[in-house]
Amino acid sequence: MGVDVRRTLAGFFWVLLYIAVVLSPLWVVLRSPAPSGRDFWVELSVAFGFVAFMQFGLQFVIVARFRDVTVPYGIDLILQYHKQIAFAAGLLIVVHPVILLVRTPRLVVLLNPFGGTPASRWGMVSLLAFVALMLTSMFRQRFRLSYEWWRGLHSLFSLIALFAALVHILLVGVYTNSSLKAGFLLLFALAMTCVLVYLRFGRPLLMLRRPYRVVEVARERGRSWTVAVEPVGHEGIRFAPGEFAWLTLRTPFSVDEHPFSFSSSAEMPERLEFGIKELGDFTNRIGELVPGTKVYLEGPHGSFSVDRQPAAGYVLIAGGIGISPMISMIRTLADRGDRRPVMLIYGTRTIENAAFNDQLEELKGRMALEVVHVLEEPPVEWRGEKGWITVDVLRRVLPKERIVRAFFICGPGPMMDAVERALLECGVPPRSIHMERFDLV
Repeated sequence: MGVDVRRTLAGFFWVLLYIAVVLSPLWVVLRSPAPSGRDFWVELSVAFGFVAFMQFGLQFVIVARFRDVTVPYGIDLILQYHKQIAFAAGLLIVVHPVILLVRTPRLVVLLNPFGGTPASRWGMVSLLAFVALMLTSMFRQRFRLSYEWWRGLHSLFSLIALFAALVHILLVGVYTNSSLKAGFLLLFALAMTCVLVYLRFGRPLLMLRRPYRVVEVARERGRSWTVAVEPVGHEGIRFAPGEFAWLTLRTPFSVDEHPFSFSSSAEMPERLEFGIKELGDFTNRIGELVPGTKVYLEGPHGSFSVDRQPAAGYVLIAGGIGISPMISMIRTLADRGDRRPVMLIYGTRTIENAAFNDQLEELKGRMALEVVHVLEEPPVEWRGEKGWITVDVLRRVLPKERIVRAFFICGPGPMMDAVERALLECGVPPRSIHMERFDLV
């Protein structure tokens, strides 16, 4: 069975398992003894509440970065789904009490956080925690929350929302009127708590046994840096070119971890390099990192790799620091002696901003590599491509041979969207276009 077939089957399996878990309480709570004398709308409201509870709980698994779960889809799609399903669960959480209030307006007194019943108060706590969770995620920049503070609050509000909802369900008691039903929900909540405990303590303990040491911090063009690390007392990470890892400084228990693409060759696990651009609080200080500093890596992750998309040749299209996974792919192919044709289309503001440009010139002599620079602000004497990577530029520079190439795009979100549309307009099949996005918040 081929790798692609196994990955597709794994993807179907996880989807089916997710649906089964989300809908499982509907079967459990409505089995005998089931409540009677309740109309359709009340039952629908309760169903929405239970589905939302399960969806929200499974968010802990979705963001846990279990490799077997993420590989079939790509972690970018997993993270996008995490955000989208949070809104879906939130809608169900709101609709749940709204239906009850429409059917029985007198229940509005239960919305008083200082009155009502114990069950309604715990339900209100869960709802408020969820609202706080959503607001701090949607408006993190406006609230001026650092990534570290946001992540800590995210975990705290998530736990409060989940367990307050569980207490609310148990106190209402109508659908948990047996030890089996109550035990099912308690077991689910306990399992999700174990996932969180593993993420915050179990995984860091494993990482603690596999430290790395910074061996070089080198300035690249365009306010970018190469950070090189080497494993201490172990063999290091085996990764596919184009993948990435989360990097944490000094202690794996810190919430201050950040994802960076490998920029080194996958054939050299004894020295791992990351291309990092100054874009925020953490990355703006990356140049201050001192060789000898102990760091920890969690990974590898991602499905953005030439190793996973075999083709007769490749077209790599990079914007800005999107060159990092591309240079990893190019270096790896060169170290393997791979002679398949590779074209790199590299969009930057100026040639001085083109990170790894010197290394690219050297790599041309080791493989069938063609580099096309597209400059937003070219010098007067520039005779190459100018402006943005548009459909006109692509029509001029794309290979005219008949072999089928795979296309990889990496860069800022708007650039990736524009290049994808341009490639489709040029007649490139959608299945040949590969991207990975990292919008975490």
